[in-house]
Amino acid sequence: MSDQQKTGETRVGRLAGFDIPRIGMGTMALAIEGRPDRETAIETIRAALDEGVRYLDTAWSYYLPSRPGTGEPEDLGYGERLVRDALASWDGPRERVLVATKTGYRRTCEAVAAGGKAGASGASGASAADVSRETPDAKNTAKPARQHLQAVGSRYGWMADSRPETIIRDAKESAAHLGVEALDLLYSHGPDPAVPYADQVGALRDLLDAGVIRYAGISRVNREQIDIARGILGDKLIAVQNQFSPSHPDPEHTLEYCEQLGLAFVCWSPLGGFLDPVDQHAYDPFREVAAKLGVSHQRVTLAWELAQYPRLFTIPSARNPQEIHDSFAATRLELAPDDLARLNASVAARRQAMAAGM
Repeated sequence: MSDQQKTGETRVGRLAGFDIPRIGMGTMALAIEGRPDRETAIETIRAALDEGVRYLDTAWSYYLPSRPGTGEPEDLGYGERLVRDALASWDGPRERVLVATKTGYRRTCEAVAAGGKAGASGASGASAADVSRETPDAKNTAKPARQHLQAVGSRYGWMADSRPETIIRDAKESAAHLGVEALDLLYSHGPDPAVPYADQVGALRDLLDAGVIRYAGISRVNREQIDIARGILGDKLIAVQNQFSPSHPDPEHTLEYCEQLGLAFVCWSPLGGFLDPVDQHAYDPFREVAAKLGVSHQRVTLAWELAQYPRLFTIPSARNPQEIHDSFAATRLELAPDDLARLNASVAARRQAMAAGM
């Protein structure tokens, strides 16, 4: 081990009433396209728990439609049920594990035409990434369609549906999938252009008042939306979950805004993600530091993220126990000041360039 690599106590933070390590586990990769078999997925979650993970992050929409559309009844809740079954078969302290989930999205699946290419399904009819279109209703009056996110070349996508009645219904279904009376922490999965943001957050307020959820969070948001949510949810809004990594370095500075407000900041896709193209050159400085320390660049990346803010949590995905072992080791990796300064400078330059191009 290099003299510059230090190991010590696991970095711990407080979230939704739990004192937990600040590296949790995102479970999306265990439930969507490319997912492992169910037994491996459950083994991976249990391995994470054995390693020390005490924050599992899932979503109502972590499933895979078995046919064109938004999914059959037997498809829904797959990811949440994986978490439930892994916890039920684990012999550790279940009461110390924070389980967070999200509502407001659905999965979509396009039909494959005779030529082998995906064609628009009846679910949304959208095929471009991050599109909000206008489609006529039965009376031929225009209304916003659901937002559709889709990776290039994939037949699977994500469709926003954050109508208050949908959020409330899905939250109750999530509690049933997870086998709990109340959800520890529920995030609104993302703004829906077809629904006023205050109405989406109002659904979270209704769920809090009804005791369906204990705490609320919001995701994929800007500063204005954070302010709207704070005004409606008050101190029950405890976390913002936004994308943050060296390749997607938060050009709107929502991390700093959360620090000003005292909100937890949870990184999704902390190692790059899959919906958007990832510029691997953004990780070159991290690879160089990793080579010097004799560890993976993923571990260095996660340790760098933890160093940004004491209330930052990061939730890397994993498809096997080895990946989560490597990720969780970042809670015990302290970067030397000169390495940290170098990495900060490389990411700051990238963020400035991204902001200039917005």
